[in-house]
Amino acid sequence: MTIDALRLPTLDDVKAAGRHVYGVLPPSALMFHPLLADRVGADLYVKHENHNPTGSFKVRGGLVLVAGLSQDDRARGVISASTGNHGQSIAFAAGRAGVPCRIVVPRGNNPAKNALMRAWGAGVLEHGRDFDEARELVERVAIEHGLRYVHSANEPDLIAGVATYALEIFRTLKGVDVVFVPIGGGSGAAGLITVRDGLGLPTRIVGVQAERADAVAESWRSGTRVVRQHADTFAEGLATRVTFDLTFAVLRRGLHDIVTVTEDELADGVRLALELTHNLAEGAGAASLAAALKMRDQVKGRRVVCVMSGGNLDARQLSSIVAG
Repeated sequence: MTIDALRLPTLDDVKAAGRHVYGVLPPSALMFHPLLADRVGADLYVKHENHNPTGSFKVRGGLVLVAGLSQDDRARGVISASTGNHGQSIAFAAGRAGVPCRIVVPRGNNPAKNALMRAWGAGVLEHGRDFDEARELVERVAIEHGLRYVHSANEPDLIAGVATYALEIFRTLKGVDVVFVPIGGGSGAAGLITVRDGLGLPTRIVGVQAERADAVAESWRSGTRVVRQHADTFAEGLATRVTFDLTFAVLRRGLHDIVTVTEDELADGVRLALELTHNLAEGAGAASLAAALKMRDQVKGRRVVCVMSGGNLDARQLSSIVAG
């Protein structure tokens, strides 16, 4: 699918998406945590998407996309690839709407996320060494069986749905200088850019990737879209090896910067979330905290928002990180 076949969502689309989101979910908390703010040296707030029913911001997009399915698509069912949070969002929304749902995840995927996808009613199949190999299987199966393939990024309704959290940020908190947002496929960052630009605000959007899964960062910096051979990070929400047409088009024009963080820095972010906000953040959800701490000299004294995109960290990872 090329960008020519896709329509970039607008602020009006985001506002319209709200009726599907807020019929099910309340706005998520935007909280000031004084110990975290002191550690970074900024007027820092956290957008707690980890408080949503699926433990992630992705649920917003799933609700909007499933609400817009045709009757034929509803009858045939949907299929998607995921490392968990996107899959949960589609499973959650499809289950509420009575739409058959299949999710393909990489082998060895986070077992807690797999269990939650099944609990929301999806059939879950493990395939491939990473997200991108799972996605390639889904693209074949969708054609063979006539299922509605739900891409994790190239879906305007998904971006409009997740962008409702961005609208909540800017309506709640005035004068935001910088927002740190994790980037896997890029839907969350694309939503922030869409809303910021629609409102005409000067806020700088800074994406965060893992050093070991930096395809978007390197593509954005170089201007040439790259494909990595590996995405070797414990933060599965960041573990993509490629860029995607729709989200990358938005990121290329609207990001101020992309920061990459090490595995140790991601683990530090998880510990920061636990110690200073009393929240459980998965690796991707903690990436924004890790980046804010890494860039504390640049954001000192500024009004900053960190998007805690998800909290689905399994017990094995949590034990290792806390012990470390």
